[in-house]
Amino acid sequence: MKKDIYIFNDGDLKRKDNTLYFESAGKKKYIPVEQIDNIWIFGEVNLNKRFLDFASQKELCLHFFNYYGYYMGTFYPREHLNSGYMILKQAEYYMDYQKRLDTARRIIKTGVANMIVVLKYYKGRGVDLENQINNMNENFNKMDKAETIEELMAYEGNIRDEYYSCFSKIVRNPEFKFTVRSKRPPLDKINALISFGNSLMYSTVLSEIYETHLDPRIGYLHSTNMRRFTLNLDVAEIFKPIIVDRIIFSLLNKNVITEKDFSTELNGILLTDKGKMKFLKEYNDKLTSTIKYNGLNQYVSYKRIIRMELYKLQKHIMGDKKYDGFVMRW
Repeated sequence: MKKDIYIFNDGDLKRKDNTLYFESAGKKKYIPVEQIDNIWIFGEVNLNKRFLDFASQKELCLHFFNYYGYYMGTFYPREHLNSGYMILKQAEYYMDYQKRLDTARRIIKTGVANMIVVLKYYKGRGVDLENQINNMNENFNKMDKAETIEELMAYEGNIRDEYYSCFSKIVRNPEFKFTVRSKRPPLDKINALISFGNSLMYSTVLSEIYETHLDPRIGYLHSTNMRRFTLNLDVAEIFKPIIVDRIIFSLLNKNVITEKDFSTELNGILLTDKGKMKFLKEYNDKLTSTIKYNGLNQYVSYKRIIRMELYKLQKHIMGDKKYDGFVMRW
């Protein structure tokens, strides 16, 4: 099975004959290109056109993050599976407002259903979350009445506020308190973890889209505009609760990540490189772990489930089968 490579050191990425190597502090580390799925770059790394041309030939996505751990962008090789027909169908589903609204509703309701599943999991382990779950269910049912994307997002916003209010109850470590979502910069440690984890999820979904006929520039929940990619933001909503948030709760409740894994910069709280590496290990382990997939008598990795979700979305857009999103069962 192919694996992802994560680079934190400063150095140079180069091509050597039919493989790649990373040179840092005078040392070379060769990377068997046929075994790589994606490369994630967190350090200050130099590369040239020759390297990028080879990466494109080998269909490698390169995800770039800046010093603060913020996602900067992706080298997205020329599309090898893009279909003109699929792009036209995606555009049709975006331009027809009712089709767009229906698709957006199906996606976000799946994401909300997974938030509720996560809370029910912890409620079953003694955390008092009954009121929040009831309030979220109430807004979840109202989503069917939404007549615009903005109205749909307003319901989702109310649900997410309720959901985030549960974090401090689920996390048993008193050093980690969470009140309200804050981004650039995150104002507390849990926000720093959410921001980093969400960036990873957006990039993972983007890499999986590359392996389908879908065009990542046409999303439905997030408006298609001058921003490069939006479909990955849509689909990530489904998996953030059951992958990113569960990882955060696990890392904190098991004291894998502690106060020492954060630094204060730019009037905000950021993960240190050591903290990022801890998160990435858990994230990678989660993506490659397997569960029994709904409707199939076999075990499937989380990473494969993301790809399967995209295939379902393809069928929906092509008119073959209405999209019915993946809701986790524990």
